[in-house]
Amino acid sequence: MTPPIPLVDLKAQYRAIKPEIDAAIASVLESSQFILGNEVRAFEEEFAAYCDAAHCIAVNSGTSALHLALLAAGIGPGHEVIVPPYTFVATVAAVRYTGATPVFVDIDPRNYTMDAAQVEKAIGPRTRAMIPVHLYGQPAEMDSLLDIARRHRLTVIEDAAQAHGAEYRGRRVGAIGDLGCFSFYPAKNLGAYGEGGAVVTNRPDYAHTIRLLRSWGEEKRYHHILRGYNYRMEGLQGAILRVKLRYLPAWTEARRRHAAVYARLFAGSAIVAPAETPCTRHVYCVYAIRTPSRGRVVGALEAARIGCAIHYPVGIHELEAHADLGYHHGDFPAAESMAAEQLSLPIYPELTEGQIETVVDTVVRAAG
Repeated sequence: MTPPIPLVDLKAQYRAIKPEIDAAIASVLESSQFILGNEVRAFEEEFAAYCDAAHCIAVNSGTSALHLALLAAGIGPGHEVIVPPYTFVATVAAVRYTGATPVFVDIDPRNYTMDAAQVEKAIGPRTRAMIPVHLYGQPAEMDSLLDIARRHRLTVIEDAAQAHGAEYRGRRVGAIGDLGCFSFYPAKNLGAYGEGGAVVTNRPDYAHTIRLLRSWGEEKRYHHILRGYNYRMEGLQGAILRVKLRYLPAWTEARRRHAAVYARLFAGSAIVAPAETPCTRHVYCVYAIRTPSRGRVVGALEAARIGCAIHYPVGIHELEAHADLGYHHGDFPAAESMAAEQLSLPIYPELTEGQIETVVDTVVRAAG
């Protein structure tokens, strides 16, 4: 029987770097700097340099990063923030944490990121910010979005949770807008061994505010000048991420090579493979195909013991949790079409070309 092909293989990744990871963990245990500490501080410096940003503030999740970025930008009750309806729910949840109202703009069906051509008509007198999401590792159309933001005096917060190392016109995402938010969830291109996140920015005032907010608003011990949160990164995660960051460039190139093999093998089939848009460098956190035969394909993959997932089966505007926003089915046709057809296939550095061939053969046969 053919061995299973997982959607993500974190065990293979760990085995490849085990001595360095184990040493990094042992160092933190020896130092007992379990919350923030030297390893987190060093990671912040190294990740800021990687993103070509002046500042990086490490936190305990990508959701916390979004929340604090919004608060630092002054977003709160009575404000509106423009977001896509097709993303992980955290993008919208973070807006609602602040008391602000998310306003949805449909995605571009070519790259699945927020459609810049539709943004301006969604801007109103209460609009204060927008959150373009670099979905699956594909950068959004930042030039157009930044132009709109400048004309309307909006803060641009990049949701780069799936886009570590992705580039737009030669610039790494995250430091292109006013603030950039990353997740280090284990399955991400740069993943912790638990939860983790970070905000990057070139503005020292934003960085200072976020550092205060992530640790109870403390300016110094027991002196709280802001109503803050317990959003600090653990020392173990900082140490682990420092090791993994050194491998990220090579891992990214491996993902891009695998994506090219997928694209070659899917060419001429009924499967819609992801396409890298002009002026961008896609990092394929998720390899998202489209097929109207998704149910049949999922069944065939499961029978062949090949991992797959749906990211995401329902637009946020149709989720019960956010029904009070007043949106309905049919409001965002591109997002709804994507939700009905999207399917994620295995993609990670340790994947082999033979495994990709097996995945493609199974998908194409099932799709018909």
